[in-house]
Amino acid sequence: MSYNILIEQAYDLHQYEELILEFLRPEEYQITDDPAVAADWDHVDIPVKDFGDHNQVKRMLYMFLAEITGKKPPWGILTGVRPVKLAGEMTDAYGEERAAGMLRSAYLLDDKKADLVQQILKRQRHTFGRPGKESAGIYIGIPFCPSRCLYCSFASNQVGAEEIARYLPALFKEMRASAELLSARGYHAESLYIGGGTPTSLTAEQLDELLTLAEDCFGTELWEETVEAGRPDTIDSEKLEVMAAHRVSRISINPQTMHDATLQRIGRNHTVADTLRAFEAARKAQIRDINMDLIAGLPGETEKDFEESLRQVIELEPENITIHCLAVKRASRLRLVDENYHYEHAGITAAMLSAAQAAMATAGYEPYYLYRQKHMAGSLENIGYTKGGCDSCYNVRIMDEHQTICAMGAGGMSKVYYPEENRLERVPNVTNYEQYIDRIDEMIQRKKDNWNWRK
Repeated sequence: MSYNILIEQAYDLHQYEELILEFLRPEEYQITDDPAVAADWDHVDIPVKDFGDHNQVKRMLYMFLAEITGKKPPWGILTGVRPVKLAGEMTDAYGEERAAGMLRSAYLLDDKKADLVQQILKRQRHTFGRPGKESAGIYIGIPFCPSRCLYCSFASNQVGAEEIARYLPALFKEMRASAELLSARGYHAESLYIGGGTPTSLTAEQLDELLTLAEDCFGTELWEETVEAGRPDTIDSEKLEVMAAHRVSRISINPQTMHDATLQRIGRNHTVADTLRAFEAARKAQIRDINMDLIAGLPGETEKDFEESLRQVIELEPENITIHCLAVKRASRLRLVDENYHYEHAGITAAMLSAAQAAMATAGYEPYYLYRQKHMAGSLENIGYTKGGCDSCYNVRIMDEHQTICAMGAGGMSKVYYPEENRLERVPNVTNYEQYIDRIDEMIQRKKDNWNWRK
């Protein structure tokens, strides 16, 4: 069945379509803001007029769509990535009690999601407080992976050693220039996050060179230093020794699943045995915090499969476990295979997430950060859990968006935060690593020209 939706006087239909798509597939509706167009339809199923209160329009849409579909998305009318940030800003403006009520009445969150958001907000503020005006998060991107996952939409290139070697001098040049720029404007680094891609695609020698320069540029007195070591097949004892020697305090070893058949299906070259070997090696290297990612809703997996993966990871007792719901992004191969995957697997993914929350609580893990993505199965969320107070500062700050982030490397998105205006100014690097190398001087100049640095 197809539904006809008229939103008169809408200044931006796209923001409303994001909500509609949580109820209906694209082929199940047509929408317009023009009454003349709607007059040619046989009928209008959902008539709404936009008088400028966009949240009110969304509430009306939610009520209409819930009635005709029988669905009640637990995040209400929220379609944004950062619900904890919203809760924080409402708490600052109106107080905790009123903010809690607004999450339910103005944004239509169900009680469990509203409680979860406030729980995480309290923890973040208690653990890290507010970022200092002069503080910055540092991101360094390594856009290379041994293979491309079925669901991946990030900058990920499968290249030979010579291309990685060609990339590093350009990256190092940007790191030096960025450090000078930060220092000249009085910023200091709070956290360092080396992501990708897969940074452990580098050799031990290259990783040593990268970390040495990062410490020279941004200091060693950091809250945390993270290296994404997400592919177990790229981790060895030599690289772990390098990271330990450089005071890397946190790494991610990401199995995504503990089933070899699924790993093959989604395009990862490692095995469950590789994950266990890498984890044991990281423990021997005495890396302080280890994060492990699991994904709910992977192709071919049942609830039992996911729960078995979760059981095995919990038994390893990593300091952090991040539970992702599979998101089918436009740039992923999975979208080409099945563009409706996230609709078709909504129910099973919700069941997996519910099982994860119960299992994590039983095992003593607490949620400390949360974010959402478009095209997530079940329109749910990703949650980072921690045990023993090993919350990730960078993860909290990047989702809170009240701190300047200086990002380097291909695909890096720098963000300058202006606290007086509560505003971010974004300055992107090109995503293609070959263009990045060729245009490195332009990337550096972008930072100098486009960032209105605090004087």
